[in-house]
Formats: sequence, structure tokens, C-alpha cells
Amino acid sequence: MRHDDLRISEIFYSLQGESKSVGRPTVFIRLTGCPLRCQYCDTSYAFSGGEMTSIANIMAQVAQYKTQYITVTGGEPLAQPACLELLKQLADKEYIVSLETSGALDISQVDSRVVKVVDLKTPASAEEARNLYTNLPHLDAKDQLKFVICNAQDYVWSKEKLDEYQLDRQCEVLFSPSMGEQDPTELAEWILRDQLPVRFQLQLHKILWGNSPGK
Repeated sequence: MRHDDLRISEIFYSLQGESKSVGRPTVFIRLTGCPLRCQYCDTSYAFSGGEMTSIANIMAQVAQYKTQYITVTGGEPLAQPACLELLKQLADKEYIVSLETSGALDISQVDSRVVKVVDLKTPASAEEARNLYTNLPHLDAKDQLKFVICNAQDYVWSKEKLDEYQLDRQCEVLFSPSMGEQDPTELAEWILRDQLPVRFQLQLHKILWGNSPGK
């Protein structure tokens, strides 16, 4: 195995369903493996398996698609050290690169050109204890911080973190309802009632294709 090999679950082309580039045709590179077990995870098929692939091969596959937008996701992509080199090489090719990460692993070494989309895990996720708050100073205006909200208690907790760390002054903050757990309209009404400086987000890909893998 070469030092720049990565274990890949899939590479696919779809519409971005979340974040600031929502709706954009995007190539997704899904890395295998994750140290977390969030109770609402919809990509558990990426916890294991996959295929060892060189960065050169990944870059060749990406180049087949006519889009500037690339998302590296998982699993938890930063669990594989070579992910940092993949992100750098994608940015070197002047792609618009985003990284979707759980917030449980250090993001300080991620290439500064990459848009970091970082979770803060709520209590109902079952992984709140894994939040790495030392990541927060490494977020800037181009990045996004995401809360997946499962219930009213999660919402209150998220509001408290928003205020405690003044997160909206650092980057864009996303509040997203956990599908099947938190009613989206109710969450939208809470945000409006409390006049929160956040972006309400639905998962476009689930609206279009449900939970189909590779979409």
C-alpha cells in the first residue's frame, strides 16, 4: 500500500444536497471508515469495506465530470491521513472543494482553500462527547458549522452553543432537522420565533431520492 492510497467506498456524481453549494452538480468522494456511531447516521454502509485507491486514480475519476464542485465525505474522511493530501491536490487543480467532517477529529491541517463543513454533535446524536471544541478557532467565514437537531432539547442545546461561542460571528451556522425525528416546519418556526442568525437547511437529496446510496 502506498502512503497516498485511500480506502474509498464510492465516487459518484449528484446534486449537492446540503451546505452553501446546495443544488450544484457535484462529484462526491466517499471515504470508508468512521470512529463515530451517530444514531441517525445514513451512511453506515461506509463504515467498512471499500477499495484501496491511489490519489492519482481518484483524480482521474473526478476529471471525467464537468463540474468545479467536489465534496470529500465519509464515513469520517479525516480518519485516513492521506485525506489531507487528496484535499490539497484537488485544490491545486482549482476545484471548489468541500470537506464534510464530524468535528471529532482535528481540522487544523486541512488546506486553507477547502471549505470545511463541520458538525457539532447534539446530545441526541449519541456522540456529543466526541465534539472537539478546539476545532472552532480553525473555522473562518467560508466554512460552515452544522447542527443536526433531533428534538426540542437538541434545539435548546444548539442555541446555547451558538451563544456561548458566538458561532455566527465566525462562520455560517446551519440548523438541520434529523429526518424522521424532528419536524422541519416546527424547527423553522423555532428559528423564526427566536430570531436566530442561522441558516435552516433541509437535505435536498433526500427530498429528491430518499435514502438511496450514491445520491
